[in-house]
Amino acid sequence: MRILIVEDNRRLAESIQDILKQSWYESDICMDGVTGQALLESGDYDAAILDLMLPGKDGITLLKEARAKGCGLPVLILTARSQVEDRVLGLESGADYYLTKPFDGQELLAVMKTLARRQGEYVSENLTYGDMVLNQSTFCLSGPAKSVQLGRKEYEVMRILMTNRESVVSKETILRRVWGSESEAGDNNVEIYISFLRKKMKFLRVQASIVTMRNLGYRLMMEK
Repeated sequence: MRILIVEDNRRLAESIQDILKQSWYESDICMDGVTGQALLESGDYDAAILDLMLPGKDGITLLKEARAKGCGLPVLILTARSQVEDRVLGLESGADYYLTKPFDGQELLAVMKTLARRQGEYVSENLTYGDMVLNQSTFCLSGPAKSVQLGRKEYEVMRILMTNRESVVSKETILRRVWGSESEAGDNNVEIYISFLRKKMKFLRVQASIVTMRNLGYRLMMEK
């Protein structure tokens, strides 16, 4: 799960990043509204945490414009503005939740867990494909008779493949979503984690397999 943090206070943004790591959420920090809007609309994130007072473009304007363009990304507004009218404006502008500073880390994690799984409507805790089940709370991958614990990046790669079942997912997409757009990770990193997942799927004896689509990416398919 990759979260976008749009917050111009570097120390606070890094604190939020540390809190998110407790639930295995990867995150990127952006410190201005113009860049924040572009990233919000990029499709590279599962949810966003948005401050309202930002340089370049304020959070309300940013959110309204992103929603007008069809951006459905779940957004939490995290701000020092605590007046009722501020909350109403934030929610009416397209925010899914409004949390004020100072905030409790556990409440933040609870909100993000809900938002990241919502995507506009309730999504089951489990992702299922054939006889394979990925639990999004425990990060366990299960087959007909066995289960294995996935590492953080293994889980993220498998989640992307299962949510895009039978569609081709490019290496570039996996790199952006799992490692981040500024990471120095390359194709080899993706190949290594695909190999890890294939070995675990073989151990679980599931019907599905990860198929390499030459020069395109990977596709989760049922074995014939």
